[in-house]
Amino acid sequence: MIANKNQRGIGLIEVLVALLILSVAVLGFVALQVRAVDATSEGINKVQAMNLARDIAEKIRTNRSAVNTYVASFGSSAEARVSFTEDCYEEFCSPAEKADFDVAQSSLAVQRLGMTMNMMTCDGIANGRSCIYVAWGETSATNGDGVNDCTTNGTYRSNSSCIVMETY
Repeated sequence: MIANKNQRGIGLIEVLVALLILSVAVLGFVALQVRAVDATSEGINKVQAMNLARDIAEKIRTNRSAVNTYVASFGSSAEARVSFTEDCYEEFCSPAEKADFDVAQSSLAVQRLGMTMNMMTCDGIANGRSCIYVAWGETSATNGDGVNDCTTNGTYRSNSSCIVMETY
C-alpha cells in the first residue's frame, strides 16, 4: 500500500484528540464524585445533628420539672457543660442533677463529633419555647448577625451548617 506523504502523523493526531476528549470526560466524572461525597458528608452531619438535638429534647421532656436547669446549663461555658455533680447512671439524682448530667453527656457527644450545641429562647416565637442549635464546620450554634452564626433573627443564614429544633 502506498502512503500519501501529506497524511503522515494523522493517526497520532487522532489518538491525541481522543485522549483529550477522554480526559475531559474523566475530569467531569471526578468533579461529580467530589460533589457526591460532599453531599453525603453534609447529609451525615445533618442526621447526626438531628439525633443529638432529638436526644436532649427527649431528655428535657422526661425531666420537665428541671427545664430551667437545662437552659441555665447551656448558657454556661462549653467546659462547664461537660462537668456534672452526680453520675446518674450510678446514683439516684434529683431533677436538677439529672439535667446537669444530661447536658454533660450531650455536650460530650457533640464534642466527639466536632460539633457545637446551644439552647436559647427561640427568636420570633411568642410561646417562650427554647430552641436547640447544633452546628458543625465553621458555623457557630448561635443566633446573631455574625457571618458564622447559624441564624439571624430566627432565620437560617444562607451558608450555615446547622440545624435548629424547637423544644419545651
